[in-house]
Amino acid sequence: MQRRTKLLLKSAALAVGTLGLGLWIQKRRRRRADAQAYVWARPGQQLTFRAELMPGRSRAERTFRVRKVLPNGRVVLDGVGGEHAEAEFESAR
Repeated sequence: MQRRTKLLLKSAALAVGTLGLGLWIQKRRRRRADAQAYVWARPGQQLTFRAELMPGRSRAERTFRVRKVLPNGRVVLDGVGGEHAEAEFESAR
């Protein structure tokens, strides 16, 4: 092969590799954004425990404010100890 042909092939391989890397990074970012899109609770939001978990208490007594949302999807509430899962609360209207 001639020197000019080798240079052209090397340049093409480099361009294809760069394009592939760019597309891979873009795909990875999009996948991360999709995974973080669904958040069922936010700090400051009020959540109400299901009546089955706190029988004999009114809705106001079962309502607490979210202090912190943990990476595993559980929440820490003001006034209640421990971590709590989405299934423990009434669905939002």
